[in-house]
Amino acid sequence: MTTLTAPDKPRVGGVAPVAGLRRPRRYGKALVYLALLAGAVPTLLPFVWLIRSALMQDGQMFVAPPEWIPDPFEWGNFSGALTAQPFGRYLLNTVVIAVVSVLGTVLTCSVAAFSFSRLRWRGRNVVFAVLLSSVMLPYAVTLIPTFVMWQELGALDTILPLTVPSWFAGASGGVFNVFLLRQFFLTIPFELDEAAYIDGASPWRVFWTIVMPLSRPAIIVVTIFTFIGTWNDFLGPLLYLQNEENYTLSLGLASFQSMYITQWGYLMAASAAVIAPIIALFFFLQRYFIEGVTLTGIKN
Repeated sequence: MTTLTAPDKPRVGGVAPVAGLRRPRRYGKALVYLALLAGAVPTLLPFVWLIRSALMQDGQMFVAPPEWIPDPFEWGNFSGALTAQPFGRYLLNTVVIAVVSVLGTVLTCSVAAFSFSRLRWRGRNVVFAVLLSSVMLPYAVTLIPTFVMWQELGALDTILPLTVPSWFAGASGGVFNVFLLRQFFLTIPFELDEAAYIDGASPWRVFWTIVMPLSRPAIIVVTIFTFIGTWNDFLGPLLYLQNEENYTLSLGLASFQSMYITQWGYLMAASAAVIAPIIALFFFLQRYFIEGVTLTGIKN
């Protein structure tokens, strides 16, 4: 009479696996999640404070100890904030400035980056070094000369000072974008350019048909940076815009504050409405944003 015995457990490297080996991995993941949660709490706290303040009355916001749940919910802050000022007009002005600036920045910075990374010409590295050195020049140094220039051109109280610099690579903070795109373009194999040149393609055709389609993550990163910078810009519109019909959203938010009184409920509600498109933009494009920042090369 034979006796059935359980088969031996599979061995890895001559040693039987231990069931408890999975526990350290689970503990490690749990520690990682706890660390991420601990880092997310202070990051999200200002947004939570903004939303709770937008739903409170002015007297309830500064109660000590602070109250986190509005009682009652003041939903009228949103409707009142959006109707107290012509935010529809401000939104249109901001969108126009942002779109024109994004188009100019992406086009000119990508062309400059293509020249610095894919074309060979004498003095290329020297010119690029001089361009990078301009990053060390503080914005305040060029503020007054730039203002005087636009004043002499008669462009004050127009969107020209806020949009035209983006159409010149290297101006309006475009040096970083040129550097970012150049580094990404260098990861693309040069054999693709050589094959296109053998087939009779021009540098402009190589730029549009090979380099740009393969650089979509980096282009999206530049788009996000430029859009956020233009959307949140306050100093530029404050300097160059005088007529309220030309105001942007940032200037519209500042109108809720004065020397003697601040409409905190309206200010918080309007601020929450203004940052909502930025948050939505990041969530929709975060995959491309991460790929572009890490300078990912061609995918197989």
